[in-house]
Amino acid sequence: MATRFLAKQVLRRSGLAASTKAASIPKGFLAVYVGEAEKKRFVVPVTFLNEPSFQALLSKAEEEFGFDYPMGGLTIPCREETFINVTSQLNG
Repeated sequence: MATRFLAKQVLRRSGLAASTKAASIPKGFLAVYVGEAEKKRFVVPVTFLNEPSFQALLSKAEEEFGFDYPMGGLTIPCREETFINVTSQLNG
């Protein structure tokens, strides 16, 4: 449980502003929207793009949305818990 809490903190490195669309994203990070019905915004390091487990999530997004993202940004259609589990493993 402590790992999930830490993972959420790491993913939200841009602070409380990450929950707003107008928030700036630090250099070396990108915003993704995660969720099946209700989407939640996370800010993750771009280095995740090289990780096979993160690429699997992106493949799922491509299958569902193609390149037309309804949120205006990269959208990953999985449960928030699944996303946090995958990214917490990438954070080591």
